[in-house]
Amino acid sequence: MGVPKRKRSKARNRRRRAEVMRIEAPNLVRCPQCQELVRPHHMCSECGYYKDRVVRANEA
Repeated sequence: MGVPKRKRSKARNRRRRAEVMRIEAPNLVRCPQCQELVRPHHMCSECGYYKDRVVRANEA
């Protein structure tokens, strides 16, 4: 069984973890109605449209 020869420093461990667990920014697409940036396959929070139909009426 492998045994480490030296203690791994906290900074070295954290640097390695930060590289592995990096969070990526979500992909965004333009809403076909209002051109607002929205997540793909989600309703537009600005106009309430999803796939060219109204899902939520706009409270104005």
